[in-house]
Amino acid sequence: MKIVSIRKSDYDSLRNLFLKERQNTFHWLNPLEFQLKDFDRYTKGELILVALLDDIPVGFISIWMKDNFIHHLYIDQNHQGKGIGTQLLKAAIKKTKLPITLKCLENNTKAVKFYLQKGFFAVERGQSEHGGYILFELLKNID
Repeated sequence: MKIVSIRKSDYDSLRNLFLKERQNTFHWLNPLEFQLKDFDRYTKGELILVALLDDIPVGFISIWMKDNFIHHLYIDQNHQGKGIGTQLLKAAIKKTKLPITLKCLENNTKAVKFYLQKGFFAVERGQSEHGGYILFELLKNID
């Protein structure tokens, strides 16, 4: 696996991955809320790093660099649990400076557990249109 900055050829694959994984992850929401065009809209102006297996995108992380804020981290469900998310986080840390923050919906228990295991800690909780969220912060590099 390798991690690269997004290439023009990655956009179609990542649009599909983003749509599919959001529908799978946010199962408590109406799947019709999610659309292919969301990827372009929600990552506009962000640094996007892509995880490639045999030159095929299997995950990505997008970072709003002005605030060192991780906006999205998605891995194709067929490739989850293989360390790809961790490698994307490490690559993001190299491109930014600590601390890094992100918001995660409380109902996304798999992601909450992942971030806690990586050393993120909750600094705030709040409500969004999709339910309660946790604002996480990371102060140190991850293993």
